[in-house]
Amino acid sequence: MATTTSGTAQVELAIGGMTCASCAARIEKKLNRMDGVEATVNYATEKAKVTFDADAGVGVADLIATVEATGYTAAEPEPPGDGAADAHDADEERADEELRPLRQRLVTAVVLAVPVIAMAMVPALQFQYWQWLSLTLAAPVVVYAAWPFHRAAWTNAKHGAATMDTLVSVGTGAAFLWSLWALFFGTAGTPGMTHPFEFTIARTDGAGNIYLEAAAGVTAFILAGRYFEARSKRKAGAALKALMRLGAKEVTVLKDGR
Repeated sequence: MATTTSGTAQVELAIGGMTCASCAARIEKKLNRMDGVEATVNYATEKAKVTFDADAGVGVADLIATVEATGYTAAEPEPPGDGAADAHDADEERADEELRPLRQRLVTAVVLAVPVIAMAMVPALQFQYWQWLSLTLAAPVVVYAAWPFHRAAWTNAKHGAATMDTLVSVGTGAAFLWSLWALFFGTAGTPGMTHPFEFTIARTDGAGNIYLEAAAGVTAFILAGRYFEARSKRKAGAALKALMRLGAKEVTVLKDGR
């Protein structure tokens, strides 16, 4: 909801698609580059507070277009009023819809990554073709569970930027692709290959080494962090909204003590 005073307008935008604090910094930087615009973006609340010069031809639509051109979504929040309870319920449903796929990806990643890590770390579990089972289990983790990271990394790359999603995508992708090369073109696919757990570094060509446990484990770990972060933000936001609803709806003004 925008407010205007003597040519200067203020608006609060709901921002979607942010995954880390650097995303908020990018959006804030893009908005502040616009003529007559001063913006602050809060990653925790997923809100952008923008002050702009309406007389300079800048409108809310221009602000939203700038955010969307950066690779994120923006919209004006629903104004408070008689439908505040309905808006709160809608926010709860929206939060549930956002958490559900994240929870599904997390469960998939954990269930499949645990045996991959166990086989890589415990030589006693490495049977004759264990590396191929590791590939079978790790592939859905890197492709399906880590898909939000790959998608965000691609979006950021198109806009010439890099975020934590880029780091996760490049790291897990490199580990997985190297493992594929070692299995199909190196010596890692040889029956009976073992992957000993060692604390020393040996000079080799790497053709017999696979890093599927790293790709799957990092994905599961980051997804767990994202899931618990989203849950915490949701609970904190719900508590703040509950406190706001307890505020007084009517006030009495006393003049001269009466």
